[in-house]
Amino acid sequence: MSKAWFTLAAVFTNVILLTAAVQFAACQSATVSPEALIRRTVDNEIKSNTDGGKFMFCDHKHTPHGDETKLLIETQEATAGLVIARNGRPLSAEERQTELAREQRFVSNPAELRKKISREQEDREHTIQIIKALPDAFLYEAAGTEPGKEGMGKVGDDLVRLNFHPNPRYIPPSRVEQVLTAMQGHVLIDATQNRIARIDGTLSRDVEFGWGILGRLDQGGHFLVEQSDEGGGQWELTHMNLQFQGRLLLVKKLLIESEETFANFRSVPANLTFSEGLHMLQTEEARINQHDEEAKSK
Repeated sequence: MSKAWFTLAAVFTNVILLTAAVQFAACQSATVSPEALIRRTVDNEIKSNTDGGKFMFCDHKHTPHGDETKLLIETQEATAGLVIARNGRPLSAEERQTELAREQRFVSNPAELRKKISREQEDREHTIQIIKALPDAFLYEAAGTEPGKEGMGKVGDDLVRLNFHPNPRYIPPSRVEQVLTAMQGHVLIDATQNRIARIDGTLSRDVEFGWGILGRLDQGGHFLVEQSDEGGGQWELTHMNLQFQGRLLLVKKLLIESEETFANFRSVPANLTFSEGLHMLQTEEARINQHDEEAKSK
């Protein structure tokens, strides 16, 4: 038999094996209960939250006060960030210097850096608390599938949709999880990689904290979070929309209204110091500004 026939036979064999693997994964997803799927996914999300890689990326944020573009980089200590544009306009030299000074204080003042590290660690712990609560806080029902797309899941993967509503038997262990008792919506899961591609929730009633003394979130509040596979099985947050109103300490009005898109992810060394990360951001900002200037001159 000629070499060409051996090659053709190998191709057909690989196609058959790949098809069988996809069918097997689909059958597994079909037979796994929504509760088992969400628990399996949550376990993997928590594991991935602690051992993921580091990235440099861009954050485009829109609020009622305007638009802001920020470069961010994850270091072994904390996340460094520089605003590079506001309302579509690059920062002036004076504004850039102010931005740089704001971040350089973490390099020159170790106490300030320790505070920043502590705040970020607290945010991560709160996020993990919420993720851990998902299997018990809600009741789930299967609602078909949706295709993965750019910025949500993985292109080409089917995402399992689970609708959810509050579990009446769930008792939140702290104020962090209290909001879940009034949340309903849906979650999209990549059952192949056991990752959450989207979670979309709306408050079905007012939620009070500390018997209403500490605060209240009004009915209708909404949040949307999406993440995607940015290559090599590394998943990153790509889109977040928050729309909440309420009260703090009975009198202060609370209004959270923002939409953020995270893009242009680039892997960076995991052992970067904060100072090294800040230097990389300066280099990247200079490259972007030079590119923009060259584009204008053409």
